[in-house]
Amino acid sequence: WARFTGLLGTVLGGIYLVWIDHDVLGLALGDRFRDAMEAAAGGDSTLCIALMLGFFAVVHSGLASLRPAAEEVVGARAWRVVFALASLPLALSCITYFINHRYDGVQLWDLRLVPGVHELVWFLSFISFGLLYPSTFNLLEVAAVDRPELHLWETGVTRITRHPQMVGQGLWCLAHTLWVGSSFTVVTSAALMAHHLLGCWNGDRRLRDKHGERFEAIRERTSIVPFQAILEGRQQLPERYVQTELLRLPYVVVFAFTLGAYLAHPYMQAGAALLKW
Repeated sequence: WARFTGLLGTVLGGIYLVWIDHDVLGLALGDRFRDAMEAAAGGDSTLCIALMLGFFAVVHSGLASLRPAAEEVVGARAWRVVFALASLPLALSCITYFINHRYDGVQLWDLRLVPGVHELVWFLSFISFGLLYPSTFNLLEVAAVDRPELHLWETGVTRITRHPQMVGQGLWCLAHTLWVGSSFTVVTSAALMAHHLLGCWNGDRRLRDKHGERFEAIRERTSIVPFQAILEGRQQLPERYVQTELLRLPYVVVFAFTLGAYLAHPYMQAGAALLKW
């Protein structure tokens, strides 16, 4: 865990120097990325977020697809660092741009004062962060302290949906689109879901390439649509499913982070405003 903390701090520090800071190296690549995307969009912020998310999708999914070949050349840990150094700053730019421009475009509806809407949005957002692929919990692999592996899972939330992060992203998009109600947010949500649906296909392809018949057997017993395999009788939840497969320490950390992120919304908005993206 000391290595994890040191590596994470080094990566984040490097991203700050290269992507954000204007003084030490003078690169500020985050500003240049924003400027390039806005120029390509002709100054239209809605088209700009679509281009930014599209660029992120190509880099993120592209590097994931190159993983088997790249790991043969540079090793699994080194490729994970390359993947993080490319994906994290782009994700930061997209998130920041969304926060700063979320009310751009046409205001299609405003339900923020309707009783119960805030609670519904909060509940959907809370649940969305709990739908994480089990590999996400292997933090030492995520940070390349342990050798990253392409795991094949059939336990936990994977029994409900083979692509829980896509479902979670859908719930997050539904909640935030309902709350904000702008055309900008509708386009943002559509772009995010397009990427995640592509990720379903690409993720299955990568698992099939690596695990072959083992993946095909699990694919037959699971579903992309939540609960579909269970309702069709292809998957059965074991006894004490919640206690044995869902009540795990990582979920406690995830839900604590989710509550913290909700309380930190004003600070996130202030930080985004300071970056001026």
